[in-house]
Amino acid sequence: MSRIFTDLGIVGITFFYVILTIFIPLILYKKEKISKFGARKAIHMFAGLAILSSPFYFWPFWSTIIAGTLTLFVFFSSKESKVKQLKDLYDAISEEQEENLERAFLQGPFFYCISITLLVFVFAIFAPDQFYFPIAGVLIMIVADTLASVIGKRWGKVGISLPWTNSKRTLEGSLTFFVTAFLVCSLSFFLFGTLIPTFQEPLPVTTILIYSIITSTIATLIELISPSTYDDLTVPIGSTIIIYLLTLL
Repeated sequence: MSRIFTDLGIVGITFFYVILTIFIPLILYKKEKISKFGARKAIHMFAGLAILSSPFYFWPFWSTIIAGTLTLFVFFSSKESKVKQLKDLYDAISEEQEENLERAFLQGPFFYCISITLLVFVFAIFAPDQFYFPIAGVLIMIVADTLASVIGKRWGKVGISLPWTNSKRTLEGSLTFFVTAFLVCSLSFFLFGTLIPTFQEPLPVTTILIYSIITSTIATLIELISPSTYDDLTVPIGSTIIIYLLTLL
């Protein structure tokens, strides 16, 4: 019984955290304290950190429920939504290409949520003692992608243009992505594989370094060649699944 209450307590804290990470940037945008780009990146950066609660549940599917709920919330945040809060969220963080969809909704954040939901669901079934893999993949999407975007837009000089990606990457942005991806992977593997393993399979330091280098390299290559619309799906799912499968060899 105590396990249920422990899980419910973590669920409650996590939901509260997610609500704050969505509505604080929304309020700041309405008050013109931050731009639409800033509001979108703030939500992108912080909301997904809720995945850090995944290794602490006795019942591993709580993460899927939380991520799935957020996915539905984002899916119904559209230009035509009758719910004021959902329409306000769309107005605050939507991008130009989302305006041109047949149904104008938050496609990028929706893919972002889908990738988290799929990863925590799959690992809850097949590897609940190795949640540090999806955490690493999601942190890459959250932190590395955000920093690469900011650095690339502000200081990027050397362009990398692939026609099918529908966006212009920069060498500076991609290097930022790789370094940041390596750091967040190392953090995930060290925190949950060594420092506070909870229900997770332990990882030695040498393994952490090897996994981090391979994962960050894979993620950088996937991000570089992925169409910009779908990189919130391809980067976390692709990098996580590939590194996990490599560990089985």
